[in-house]
Amino acid sequence: MSSCVIPGSFDPVTEGHTNLISRAAKLFDQVTVVIMINVRKKGSFTPEERATLMRKACAEIPNVKVEIWDGLLSAYMRARGERTVIRGVRNTAEYDAESVSAQANRQLNPDMETLLMPAGEGKAWVSSSAVKEIAAFGGDISAFVPQACAKEIIRRLTNT
Repeated sequence: MSSCVIPGSFDPVTEGHTNLISRAAKLFDQVTVVIMINVRKKGSFTPEERATLMRKACAEIPNVKVEIWDGLLSAYMRARGERTVIRGVRNTAEYDAESVSAQANRQLNPDMETLLMPAGEGKAWVSSSAVKEIAAFGGDISAFVPQACAKEIIRRLTNT
């Protein structure tokens, strides 16, 4: 059985994330979305809330499961016996950063491979940061987040 891991903070999940996940789900038998805890970022949602939102967003994709991990990605991969990481890239800056990250991860776990997938058509500008900024200024983010969890995300980000 082929499997891959898609790690990220997903704070909050966006249509860009679900586009990447659904595309990976067509290539692999099992996709595990791992909610990572970034100690450098204070999230808008708790890891448990992010996992719940991700499960709702991916409910229609049967070969996707969601987990939370508090540690290094390389350690997760080793602990779960996983080898393939999928990372989405929207631009050359992200490509460069993800390439460096992939090299570091391979140094920590030589069994890991990172595959970089370009953002889906029309999704290159969609990011959690952009969604949060648009929401902070009262903009409509409903087109940029999965419909299954749009109300919860909008409520949290706009405090309404």
